[in-house]
Amino acid sequence: MKIEPQKNPGMQKVADLIDDIGPGMLTTHDAHGALTSRPMMPLQIDAAGSLWFFTRPSPEKQAKSGELNVAFAKQSSASYVSVTGSSEIVYDRAKIDELWLPMAKPWFPDGKEDPSLALLRVDVETAEYWDANSSSMVRLISMAAAAIAGKTPDLGENATVRNTPGAPTVESR
Repeated sequence: MKIEPQKNPGMQKVADLIDDIGPGMLTTHDAHGALTSRPMMPLQIDAAGSLWFFTRPSPEKQAKSGELNVAFAKQSSASYVSVTGSSEIVYDRAKIDELWLPMAKPWFPDGKEDPSLALLRVDVETAEYWDANSSSMVRLISMAAAAIAGKTPDLGENATVRNTPGAPTVESR
């Protein structure tokens, strides 16, 4: 995945976590308003904090471009990211050329020239992350010690990043 230096400093941590995690689950509403999720591999996080994915747009997807969520999880490192934002389907051959990866060919048999290939840009408005920054053994010991002491364990960093102009950048918890 390509990560550009982030304009919003709080988004750099989010970008680094997503880069380490890999695929996420993109959640939108279907034609009946029900939530539906599908795995997606991010290709880029641009300087504005937007996520880029390859997609095969259908009339339903185009009509439903709008608010969505993408959730990323890596249990082995206890790293989790949830981003919300708005989306747009983008038809930009130069951008497709820039982001093309051979691993996408099974989904787009004609390669980057596939007529069904487009980009989904997710403009991140808010991202929340949890990052343990410790091994599973350290987390287990921390939970046991907290249980004995009757306290809440410190399991790492949790923060919300607002990626909108004029909003506070990071709210730690």
